[in-house]
Amino acid sequence: MLIVLPPSETKTHGGSGKPLDFHHLSFPSLTKARQTILADLQALEVDEALKVLGISEKLRPEAESNRALETSPTMPAIFRYSGVLYDALDAATLPEKALERLAIGSALFGVIHATDPIPHYRLSGGTKLPTKSGELPTMKARWGTSISEALIDVNQLVIDLRSGTYQQLGRVKDAVTVRVESVMEDGSRKVVSHFNKHYKGELARVLALSEKEAHTAEDVMSIAQAAGLVVEENPNHKETLTLVV
Repeated sequence: MLIVLPPSETKTHGGSGKPLDFHHLSFPSLTKARQTILADLQALEVDEALKVLGISEKLRPEAESNRALETSPTMPAIFRYSGVLYDALDAATLPEKALERLAIGSALFGVIHATDPIPHYRLSGGTKLPTKSGELPTMKARWGTSISEALIDVNQLVIDLRSGTYQQLGRVKDAVTVRVESVMEDGSRKVVSHFNKHYKGELARVLALSEKEAHTAEDVMSIAQAAGLVVEENPNHKETLTLVV
């Protein structure tokens, strides 16, 4: 199984790895698109980047980091991303076998494996990044079908924990997706928004550490339930599971 995580806006700065080498990234079919997007992102002057990226002057260092994408140090992607989901995942305590099951969706890199070395950057899935010719394509238009094709080619069950914005960059037919819901006092259900990432991080950790391999949505549910999580089937869509918290 391949567990595809969402990226995060917050990232760890620095790193001790050599500068970015596209040939050291997984899913080589995405190399050309990665190179084009990176070149357009790196070419933005900082003041323009603030507007394009939709960030404030307070986050100027984020825009400045994009100017050095090919020269700044790298670190494994799973440690580059930070925030609620990654805190719950606690990748630093995962063995190598578990890390091999993890991938990350990304506006800049499309999809990468957990250990792929990447630099610090700022680019969101909803950004319209200008091309050299002045066009403003969406990230979805830039990636086309390439992310979907790359994930289909892994020939494993894909467990897609990406948020909607990043799923749109490359949906995978028959991938298992997960909704997080809480039970209200009157018994009704409410989709969890604020802590959604935390619970998906917990689920990703359970799946990554599993001694069993998942080949179906039922397998995913069984692994999660064995770990004490409450996961239910969706009667209308067998590939969509509900994590009840």
